[in-house]
Amino acid sequence: MTSTTGTTSTTCPSCGGPIGAADRYCEACGAELSPAATPATAAIDTDTEPTVELNPSAARSAEAPPGPCRSCGGVVGDDSYCQTCGTKAAKPRDHFSEQPAPWVAAVCDRGIRHSRNEDAVAVSADAEPGSRAQLVVCDGVSSSLDSDVASLAAARAAREVLAAGHAQGMGTESSRNSAVVARLKAAADAANDAVLANTSPDSPNPASCTFVAVVLEGDLLVAGVVGDSRAYWFPDNAEPVGLTVDDSWAAELIATGVPRQQAETGPQAHAITRWLGKDAPDHTPRTTTVKVDGPGWLVVCSDGLWNYCSEAAPLADLVRQTAAANRGEPLATASALVDWANAQGGQDNITVALARL
Repeated sequence: MTSTTGTTSTTCPSCGGPIGAADRYCEACGAELSPAATPATAAIDTDTEPTVELNPSAARSAEAPPGPCRSCGGVVGDDSYCQTCGTKAAKPRDHFSEQPAPWVAAVCDRGIRHSRNEDAVAVSADAEPGSRAQLVVCDGVSSSLDSDVASLAAARAAREVLAAGHAQGMGTESSRNSAVVARLKAAADAANDAVLANTSPDSPNPASCTFVAVVLEGDLLVAGVVGDSRAYWFPDNAEPVGLTVDDSWAAELIATGVPRQQAETGPQAHAITRWLGKDAPDHTPRTTTVKVDGPGWLVVCSDGLWNYCSEAAPLADLVRQTAAANRGEPLATASALVDWANAQGGQDNITVALARL
């Protein structure tokens, strides 16, 4: 996912700060740069994020008016600046949350370094705690065009498929497992179709994103993954479990015996080997099934979180401590975990989806 290309420097018309020829946002003041300030076809890397408008079907909640100022809680004026402290308000797409039921919630945030949020999340749940839920996270590949639009469309398309009906199978445990796995694969198909629908046919860098989804059906937990977004199960009274294995260069190195810390901090650590999109080699999710036999936390996240706490055991400790500090409330806990990742540097977009079983 990382590549570096040269750019020609110029200055931002708003603040005079330095910008590259391929930049669409000023890193100093956050101003959107006019098309005239950038070439028609720019070199794309992981730090260059072309501006796009969300289409109506892909951005229901992300187009809502800005809420209170995130810095001081003041009123944001029509000019998008806080009337109390003067801070420029974040775009709704930069930071949004979902909570379909008190026991399930998600927060998606731009982070600190990136000028736009290419992560996306979509969750749904029945009202009864621990009964039925669907959590989907997609992480847009920064070097591809329109990945912020595509990832949001993909997450929501997958959620709709997963939430469409209960998996009953033929009444046996194995058939129920097979039914959920089939639904996860159908959800990945729908997500891939959504990415294609948000990709220009002549795009030099077609939109692409990762995909991870978890379905809870009573005591059955099934996760599916394409790429390097992750799912974890942290039972209260048992060892924490990583439900997914990344499709990445780092994961391949780890499989050969390279220490995790070394593999995940190397120059190709975030090079993914599978993804959703026009040029994807294979978008069929690899699945894992777990039986739930006690209370715990289900965590689905992008690499913006696990970059700073990768292994299951320390991440479980972090989640439990954060939850305890937030009275076990999933939305507050997810928000606090996003804040924690930003405090570590916020080098990537951050998404955290939680279910308290």
